[in-house]
Amino acid sequence: MQTKRIKSSALAAAAMSAVLMLTGCANNGAGAAPGTGDADGKVTLNFWTFWGSETRRPVIEKMIADFNASQDRIVVKHTYVPFSDIWTKNLAAIAAGNPPDVIVNDINGTALRAHKNQNLNLSQFLQQDPSLKDRFYPELWKSVMYKDEPYALPFNTDTRMMFYNKQAFREAGLDPEKFPQTWAELAEVAEKLDKKNGDQYERIGYAPQYGGFQWDVLMTNFDGGTGFFDKNGQPAVNTPAKLEALQYVKSYADRIGAKNLDQFKAGFGNNQSNPFITGKVAIWPEAVTFQTQLRDYGKGLDYGIAPIPEKAPGAGHLSVGGGFVLEIPRGAKHPAEAFEFMKYLTDTGPQTHWAQKNFDNVANKAASNDPQLQSDPVYQAAVENLKVTKLYPTPLHAPDYKNLIQPQVDAAINGEMDPKAALDQAQADVENLIKQNTGGE
Repeated sequence: MQTKRIKSSALAAAAMSAVLMLTGCANNGAGAAPGTGDADGKVTLNFWTFWGSETRRPVIEKMIADFNASQDRIVVKHTYVPFSDIWTKNLAAIAAGNPPDVIVNDINGTALRAHKNQNLNLSQFLQQDPSLKDRFYPELWKSVMYKDEPYALPFNTDTRMMFYNKQAFREAGLDPEKFPQTWAELAEVAEKLDKKNGDQYERIGYAPQYGGFQWDVLMTNFDGGTGFFDKNGQPAVNTPAKLEALQYVKSYADRIGAKNLDQFKAGFGNNQSNPFITGKVAIWPEAVTFQTQLRDYGKGLDYGIAPIPEKAPGAGHLSVGGGFVLEIPRGAKHPAEAFEFMKYLTDTGPQTHWAQKNFDNVANKAASNDPQLQSDPVYQAAVENLKVTKLYPTPLHAPDYKNLIQPQVDAAINGEMDPKAALDQAQADVENLIKQNTGGE
């Protein structure tokens, strides 16, 4: 699953206002003593999530009810806040000194929120239980660290893979049990899978412009897993490998035609109208949770799942992931009790329940290897793919860097700009953004 962006200018302005107000907050929650509790001696926690669907809300509320029944000191109440509002409202609540006790937040932005003093340092609690971190995948634990200290507990994650239509493979004379191993092989297979009626496409085999990941994931895959910032935090946008990836994406637009790609995409829909489910696209890259759509709407669809291709044999089938964490916002009144609840939700039992009901990759390693889950070949493939899945935390001084890269990439793909010049310009734009945000330091 990719993290959605809040694009409303009004919401963005409200969020910025809340962040600016944050420094004036008197109660930052650090080291706060446990709450005195309600009249009956129990502590009530307010837990904010955006899980309000018919599928996920009953699952999280069952987990909350189980926690409440497991002890007699803490009562957790669930507050559903729509995805488009939850984080803006959280910032406003922090600024007002009345945040939720626990909130679900984006894993890749954990360090950025810590940098902005928006979430609580959990080191004081980990000192009492230093082995707690061992229950999580290392890549996920690394993503919740800021200055070598944890600011959240990982809850769930995802990984991107390639779904493909086996029947379409058979029609094209291809082996349905053999998915292309490299990007070059995929380009050859994709062309064989295309189906045209005159000049009109009835089916497109594969196009990097479609699906749950596009140019950004290809660029990191081509570049050996290096994101748009190197290990020293410096922009790495215009590397030779990323240029090769951009040229690869552009080759599809050159062959199929950018206009054809756009016109074909105009007919796409969601759920049962998804182009992979309807047979309009034969290969569809997506987070593995796409399996739930196939289960509910793709009745009778004969499909397979495979790792993302590698640049060359032996280079690695590198993938990209995201996910969500549990955090204690700054100013929360019951941090000790909140952490106890967070520990419960990330323990093996609750994590297994969440994974079974939602077909979701969870952060707990033991839960991921539950025999019932592993009996499903798609889930098993997803867990195996986590070994080659990297997360890319939001850079502290350039959180909106992709907004600077996207226009240049679009111009290159559409033939309006030379690909190398486009990436050079994007590199310069990101470097300039960092200088603006750091005062030239």
